[in-house]
Amino acid sequence: MTIYPKMVRDALATVRYPGTGKSIIEMDMLEDDIRIDGNRVSFSLIFDKPTDPFIKSVVKACEAAILTYVGDEVDIKGNIAVLTRKKARPEVEKLLPNVKNIIAVSSGKGGVGKSTVAANLAVALSRLGYRVGLLDADIFGPSIPKMFSVEDARPYAEEVDGRDLIIPIEKYGIKLLSIGFFVEPNQATLWRGGMASNALKQLIGDSNWGDLDYFVIDLPPGTSDIHLTIVQTLAVTGVVVVSTPQEVALADARKGINMFTNEKVDVPILGIVENMSWFTPAELPDNRYYIFGKEGAKKLAEEMGILLLGQIPIVQSIMESGDSGAPSALHPETMTGQAFIALAENVVRQTERRNIEREPTRIVKVKRN
Repeated sequence: MTIYPKMVRDALATVRYPGTGKSIIEMDMLEDDIRIDGNRVSFSLIFDKPTDPFIKSVVKACEAAILTYVGDEVDIKGNIAVLTRKKARPEVEKLLPNVKNIIAVSSGKGGVGKSTVAANLAVALSRLGYRVGLLDADIFGPSIPKMFSVEDARPYAEEVDGRDLIIPIEKYGIKLLSIGFFVEPNQATLWRGGMASNALKQLIGDSNWGDLDYFVIDLPPGTSDIHLTIVQTLAVTGVVVVSTPQEVALADARKGINMFTNEKVDVPILGIVENMSWFTPAELPDNRYYIFGKEGAKKLAEEMGILLLGQIPIVQSIMESGDSGAPSALHPETMTGQAFIALAENVVRQTERRNIEREPTRIVKVKRN
């Protein structure tokens, strides 16, 4: 006897779901995985809840239908898998409904300390009393796990309102997620653009971020599919651009700013951060040595009509704190800690200004006497 998938589907069309009286085919309860191996038939049924009271009766009814309409010699008993229907990811405009502000941290080129700024900005915002999440969107070079000393963390998923959501790792009061939690740390991530974008969408839309005042996104350097994915997936409040004072970095920063302000992208720039502004030795705290040039990012900000959010000096402790998993902003009594707290305060002011500008003008009617 030769069995065809259509024979199985036609037989299952006679099975009614007791809760509605409709056939399981009409209710789209049959997964598209009918497998036939000689006389052995197997497939999966999808139910809305794992606690559905009709699961056993429907499975028995399906077994009976196969034996009746396909043939009594069919091996079907015990071959029907039961799955739970997962709710779909929310539409783009409904992603992160409980997040008030989304701040993307970007740089035109690598090596300017963008991730260091993103990590310390998140910590500084948390120190100011805000609820903060940090997403490492640098798919091919994730560094946030190292900076927070959580390289060995492995996030798990839990069911929330019918969906399996990833639970972010928490450190220093900040919710963290990075692709670095899901790949081998010593292996290169060899993904095409589409795969990287899909992974990023999952970290955003399939995670339980909860209520946040600020959601900081550490973008990859340069301009890529990841940047477009972010602006197409989320309503980004504004972008913080990181650059060093040297001309080669400023040229790339200018390109990045142009990308975000392009009419097809149209994401506001909150301001620019000049990282590695000067070198100050620990033993000579009043001395400044302008290794990469002086105030290059400040001049760029003036040229492009954007705000200089902060200048971060080169201090050995920044490198040490990043490697040890304790960002400098955790120590507001230090020079760098103060610089990052000031940066966070400026970002908050710019964000609030941006939100006021976005609100529609209110018309106030004044009663005349």
